[in-house]
Amino acid sequence: MAQTHTADFRLDDGRALRLTYAEPDGVVRGGLVVLHESRGITDTVIGMVAGLASEGWLVVVPHLYPSGSHEVAEEEARDKVSALSGDSVLAATDIGFAWLAAREVALDRIGVIGFELGGAVALVVAARRDIGAAVTVAGGGILEPLSDGLPALVEVAGELRVPWLGLYRSDVESPSAEEVEKLRDAAGSAQVATDVVRFPFETGAAEAWHRALNWFDAHLR
Repeated sequence: MAQTHTADFRLDDGRALRLTYAEPDGVVRGGLVVLHESRGITDTVIGMVAGLASEGWLVVVPHLYPSGSHEVAEEEARDKVSALSGDSVLAATDIGFAWLAAREVALDRIGVIGFELGGAVALVVAARRDIGAAVTVAGGGILEPLSDGLPALVEVAGELRVPWLGLYRSDVESPSAEEVEKLRDAAGSAQVATDVVRFPFETGAAEAWHRALNWFDAHLR
């Protein structure tokens, strides 16, 4: 598996952010910004980063929390999420895009993928930025926003600007099947390719992973 590293990255205009990243061993197929879950950069996130890098992608994780995104407990995570805004997550993601651009990855070869909190943020980014593609994995905040500063996803899904894939577990209570269907309907009104897939974790996780990889293969050219 690819090794991950963490470092501070500063733009010429003075903006700076801590990033965690992983590089593929061979030719770079493109770049992916991974958006972490509410508890920060957990083992699940690190596994996703390493797996994507092993598939040939240059991968970077912006630390969405100002104090850093080391793993925290659920209670602390709720406080951190409540402080997020649309502007703050877009600013953090933009620095991730800039890090990839500095490594000569063009915008149309950059995708964004997020898990849980990061899945919700990925959709917001896909509605506000012109990149190559986006994938949401198990994101909440569909009907009710995750924080006062973030939009409900059904409110922005119709404004998607890049191809978006939503992957949601069918064996959990939240988000419910009804919520996911409302998001599917909202995303379906966008002027880009969209798809929503529900899957049981035990038997469908591998298929969901391959769907995400195939989505990026199809749209990041």
